[in-house]
Amino acid sequence: MDKLMQEELQIKDELQSQLLDATIMMIDDEKINMEVVKAYLENAGYRRFVLVEKSTEAMDVLNETKPDILLLDLIMPEVSGFEILTKVRANPIFKHLSLIVLTSSDDTETKLKALELGATDFLAKPVDPSELLLRLRNTLGAKAYMDQLAYFDPLTKLPNRHRFFERFDWALKKAKRHNDNVALLHIELDNFNKINDTIGLEAGDEILFLVARRIESVIRDTDILWNDSGDDEEMVNVFRLDGNVFSLLLDRIEKSENAALVAERISEVIRKPINLHNREIYITASIGIAVYPGENTDCYAMLKLASSAKDFVKNKGGDAIQFSSMEINNMYERRLSLESRLRKALENDEFLLHYQPKVNIETNQIEGVEALVRWNNGQDGLVPPYEFIHLAEETGLIIPIGEWVLHTAVAQLEKWNQEGIQSISMSVNLSMKQIEAADFLAKVGNTIDQSSINPRHLILEVTESLLMNDIEGKINIMKSLREMGTKLSIDDFGTGYSSLSYLSRLPVDELKIDRSFVMNMLHDNQISAVVSTIIFLANSFGLQTVAEGVEKRGELLFLQEKQCKQYQGYLFSKPLPESELSGLLKK
Repeated sequence: MDKLMQEELQIKDELQSQLLDATIMMIDDEKINMEVVKAYLENAGYRRFVLVEKSTEAMDVLNETKPDILLLDLIMPEVSGFEILTKVRANPIFKHLSLIVLTSSDDTETKLKALELGATDFLAKPVDPSELLLRLRNTLGAKAYMDQLAYFDPLTKLPNRHRFFERFDWALKKAKRHNDNVALLHIELDNFNKINDTIGLEAGDEILFLVARRIESVIRDTDILWNDSGDDEEMVNVFRLDGNVFSLLLDRIEKSENAALVAERISEVIRKPINLHNREIYITASIGIAVYPGENTDCYAMLKLASSAKDFVKNKGGDAIQFSSMEINNMYERRLSLESRLRKALENDEFLLHYQPKVNIETNQIEGVEALVRWNNGQDGLVPPYEFIHLAEETGLIIPIGEWVLHTAVAQLEKWNQEGIQSISMSVNLSMKQIEAADFLAKVGNTIDQSSINPRHLILEVTESLLMNDIEGKINIMKSLREMGTKLSIDDFGTGYSSLSYLSRLPVDELKIDRSFVMNMLHDNQISAVVSTIIFLANSFGLQTVAEGVEKRGELLFLQEKQCKQYQGYLFSKPLPESELSGLLKK
């Protein structure tokens, strides 16, 4: 009995949370009216609102936001509430949208007309808060129940085929307006009929439920895909279309190839054994991918393309991924090959460091070097950093690679010190994934402690963009690094958005002016002003300034005039291997 009561309470809590998460759209030419209603609802726990003051914009905003319920005023200039109500009910997407009319007109004729046009409910102004909350809760509750019956698969609790086409059509239209990328993954479990025949339909249903949860878990844990432009709930959708077939809709991904990363993770998590009734079940999946732009913009055509790509995989034995576009698929296969070789590069000792001098602008003497990782792959020779660094970030390999770079750079600095080169500094770049690793600080501390270097000669570089997310947490990490004795540098300074406001609080020693500024500062007055300002601010705060990518004498003279301290670039030297750089340092 207690367990049953707990389950009932849990269901009620979930329903209440679902209702409070509803998106409530209000259309009223009097903004103060909407603010008053919003305050009532916020006090009751509702938290998602869309307020529209101009009735001419109502339908565009409605199509953009897809609310769960609409509170509509009737008497408005330009476009009346009656006109909006008529358009809403004529739109197939919003034909059944819950709509409560709020108006100061309380005559019977107005009320009947609104109800005849399709209003769900009617409230006269001024609105009584208790009555509003009651009507809203009842309307949303009825909607949630009807949605569950009409739009959700009862077995997996995922949205069904009907909701998929509705959502997909809307996503494609929105992607076209905003120039976004959309990817569709069509996922079918391999040989599922044999599983049903072997272990029974009931067990098969349990497997489908568990697979649905595994796919959802992959999406929740994926952090490399999205443009920062919206709500995750709007951006990721998993559907059960029928039988053992699922579809995953990815909105606003940065690039088409990223869809393959999600597909790979889904394949990996599906392959993990399922323990069912004291036996292990092994499953694989065939996944086809279609993308926009690049494919037909019709949702039915894209589904057909993704399904055909999936069938192609199944016919080759399953347990694989295939793009419907051969061009994208070739790119994906090249990426897979590169990733495979990258995973073996550390154990095969294929990485090496080159060092780019950091030169005093006044004396033209080398005062430090920046360690830059290079990959000497036996198959392709020297692989350019832009081809593998981003891939290492996506796959998480940047963490062990970054640890190797730090350890090797510190060992090289120690070697130079033993050879009598005592005053040189070593700069090492840190990635976001490195810094966010739980044992990051401990590993940096161990590397320093196990060497004989002066930690003040170790400069750890972070990019300005890295600070944008959870800046307070990053400041705490930077303080811990400073306590170890290291110096800190902000790389690519000036390309972010908030460092100027935090500059006085950041525990840093150095600002590096991005190469994109340096190469344009002589013929763009605005950029030259930015460079001058960065140098002035750094000098005001007592920070070192380093200009990156200096290739021309005129650039050096400009930086000297503005009192920049150091520079890097081909004007002095390209990045060099240790064997070539040691001679320069000893001079």
